[in-house]
Amino acid sequence: MKKILGFIAISAITTVISLPTLARNVLPLVDTPQDQCTPENKLAWYNEFRQKFKTEQAKAYELAKKYLACPPVAGEEQIATYLKNFVTLYEKASRKDQVSDLVYNKKDYAKAFEIGRQVLADEPENLKVLIDLAYAGYAAKNESFVADALAYAKKAIQLIEANKAPDNWVPYTNKEEALAYLYNALGTMTAGKNPAEALPYLIKSAQLESKLKKLPSTYGFIATAYEAGPYAKLSADYKACCEGKDETPESKLALENINQIIDRMIDAYARAVALAGNDAQYQAKKTEWMEGLTTWYKFRHNQSDAGLNEMVASILSKPLPPEPTPITSLPAAAPTNPQSVNASGSQAEAAATSPVKATSASGNPAAAPASNSAAVTIEPKTTPPSNTAKPAGTNKPSGSTNPGRPKTRRNHRRG
Repeated sequence: MKKILGFIAISAITTVISLPTLARNVLPLVDTPQDQCTPENKLAWYNEFRQKFKTEQAKAYELAKKYLACPPVAGEEQIATYLKNFVTLYEKASRKDQVSDLVYNKKDYAKAFEIGRQVLADEPENLKVLIDLAYAGYAAKNESFVADALAYAKKAIQLIEANKAPDNWVPYTNKEEALAYLYNALGTMTAGKNPAEALPYLIKSAQLESKLKKLPSTYGFIATAYEAGPYAKLSADYKACCEGKDETPESKLALENINQIIDRMIDAYARAVALAGNDAQYQAKKTEWMEGLTTWYKFRHNQSDAGLNEMVASILSKPLPPEPTPITSLPAAAPTNPQSVNASGSQAEAAATSPVKATSASGNPAAAPASNSAAVTIEPKTTPPSNTAKPAGTNKPSGSTNPGRPKTRRNHRRG
């Protein structure tokens, strides 16, 4: 800000060109009573302005606005032009700070986008404003901001990963935390329409060091994205190619890929349960996460929950797995999965059949005082998840809200 204000001081001295004034967009006009607009008062304000504009520019700004609020007088055109130029430059420099204040303190997201777009028109790579508007789009829950917010988040990530940095990371503590929240915003705003596309963003967010990494809702949301995204697609593909038909190498391969996704869902639900612990605010959600975990775990272990508690106890000591790489060929002697064999020994369509009844749920992250709910359904469409995004304490954005168990249909029969 000091560098910018230094530029203002130089510009105010060297130019009297009148630029388009942004006063009505940024700061209110000073209301100067007309009976104070005497020649003596105006000369005193102008002289004080010249004393202050290099060292106390906020005060100089007030004096300039006071002078300009008076009716124009013939012979004072040059002074008025000079002061308007200073006011314009000052307000242009102030817009960036205004964006942060509007986003994190006033929560006036519409105004933040209005002013932020003006800044980005002049400075397309202003990282601080890009970060602030990405969060504003995430927090506003307004579809009209989403497209721009997604673009701003992606641009901010690109700049940060190219080692660009803002003057400060506030409200975040460092680069990694800012990246975590940007990836979370991307995943959150994308998940409703395209959970498969959102999944890598959500996973990346959880892998970075931030408060999000320790929120159980982060992993409940990842589990939901797996189920509403890759699982739903693979299940539908299986139904189209293999339902009601004899077992083939193609159907075996399809089942192996489905089981990979189910294993990731189990991992994510286990992390949500483990992190929820005995925290009272998570007990309702923990019950839902545990239900989902138990259902899928037993589905993959021949309807047995043996070892489930031990897995939950140790899950946080392991790194979060990435999305699985699709299997393109079966191993030479692939063992038969117990739960996918029926009484007669034939291969069943079990892994492509969701064992879960239709449910919906809402939840709140620990750091978000404001409530939000979200539900994801696989068929016929996914419902956009909603996330609480309320800065707390240091104006740091809160974590995402896990929408809980998705609605699923039993679109394949068990063998």
